[in-house]
Amino acid sequence: MDGRSDRSAGAAGRESSSVGSGPADDFRDTIVARATPPGRGAIALLRVSGPGTRRLLRSLGAGRALEVPPRTVVLTSLRDPGGSGALLDRGLVTFFPGPGSYTGEDLAELGLHGGPMVVARVLDACLEAGARMAEPGEFTRRAWLEGKLDRLQVEAIQELIEAESPARHAVAVVQAEGGLTRRIEGLRQGILEVEALLAHHLDFPDEDEAPTPVGELLRALEPVVASLERLLATAPGGRLLQAGAVVVLAGRPNAGKSSLFNALLGEDRVLVTPHPGTTRDAVDALVAFGGFPFRLVDTAGLRKDAEAVEAAGIEIAHRWIRSSHVVLWCRRASEGPPSAVEWEELEALVGRPGGGSRAENRAGPAQPLDPVEEDGEGGEGKVHDRAVPQVLQVWTCVDAEDSASPGRAGGDAVDGVDGVRVSARTGEGLERLQAALIEEAFGSVSGEELQEGGILVRERHRRLVARALEEARAFAEGLEARIPAEIAALHLRAAEESLAELIGPLDSEEVLDRLFRSFCIGK
Repeated sequence: MDGRSDRSAGAAGRESSSVGSGPADDFRDTIVARATPPGRGAIALLRVSGPGTRRLLRSLGAGRALEVPPRTVVLTSLRDPGGSGALLDRGLVTFFPGPGSYTGEDLAELGLHGGPMVVARVLDACLEAGARMAEPGEFTRRAWLEGKLDRLQVEAIQELIEAESPARHAVAVVQAEGGLTRRIEGLRQGILEVEALLAHHLDFPDEDEAPTPVGELLRALEPVVASLERLLATAPGGRLLQAGAVVVLAGRPNAGKSSLFNALLGEDRVLVTPHPGTTRDAVDALVAFGGFPFRLVDTAGLRKDAEAVEAAGIEIAHRWIRSSHVVLWCRRASEGPPSAVEWEELEALVGRPGGGSRAENRAGPAQPLDPVEEDGEGGEGKVHDRAVPQVLQVWTCVDAEDSASPGRAGGDAVDGVDGVRVSARTGEGLERLQAALIEEAFGSVSGEELQEGGILVRERHRRLVARALEEARAFAEGLEARIPAEIAALHLRAAEESLAELIGPLDSEEVLDRLFRSFCIGK
């Protein structure tokens, strides 16, 4: 990519012997940091990177790591670089010569015994040998500046560190290897091909019929627009991979919510009794279904004649329902379908005053409801549109009903009301319910897109792809409206620039600082 060669050009004349040339020249410094969590453990890892790495290793008495083939682990003594030359530890040292290292510079990893004093002494020795402490994310920042990574890969590395669910981890791994970059680059190439056709069209302005007719330009753009639409459609599910989809169990008192909550978690987290109003507060827990992250919330039963403490819990339930992605409306199968009044109350509660059929409630994947700050430059603090929660009817306690009750009706319906029939005691229907939740929250993301990492997981990604799609459509609309092609071409160029911005480069130090400051020290 163009930005990579630009970033690495300034590194060609770097002096390989300099160690720590001062804070005013940070990029020429040799840096060191602990790469494993602080505390006591079996092993600890220090990382060193920069032009003075070789000299530092010799100063610590680990020069033998430089004499073996690169990336060979060497067991060697590490000594105080001061006058005493005291033995600090015997550790495993690996040297990675630049540019074939993570940072693109000479880099070394020191595997030590994991005692706090061992790490502290060796770290002090590295500082005494001329290195300085690394800033958060500085190793990865150097990798980016050396052209080893593009911006999407840098963001994916952060996602990989923060991943707490299998699905998020799977996407982050592939994106760190360039999965999303390849998809974006394919879209850019598609736009550039249309630009090439447009240039051919503009080269013959005086001909009765240009060599490249407008219809051919539009046909060439159609697959690009369709691909942008498909990519943008992954944003809702992709964003939910970060924090998990909020699923609220709601309904009348004694609707089986708490029993279902425990069953979905696989453990007894909340008290279950036959007495109405047992749950007074909201209880939430993180769980993964099919590898996808969810935040389950058990809430107080909804009724109007509650005493003060229970009423406070019901108000909390109302707030959770309004801010959720999916509401599991729980009702005992023996009670039959909710009345029209109950459905109207629910629709008003989730934010559909006076409208929205039950079928509409269930249609399509849920959109993120929590305010999401844009994480790219130029949009800090903005919040994108929120959608109302999706509602899924759940018929509970089907094992407790006699065979003649509506709860024993065939399929997952009671008197024509679709939903999922479950039993917290026997486990009946739990897998179907989990599958329904995955479809509601993450249905915008296909299995193939997950495997290839080609989904949008950040607001910055969504915003730039949406802008590219808007500009591509504007180009097509301009041609169809017979706007001069050279004017319509400005939209096409803006679409390509939006996709280029997704990958990089970055020119602002402030944006760079914002990008890397959330990284761990040593990464």
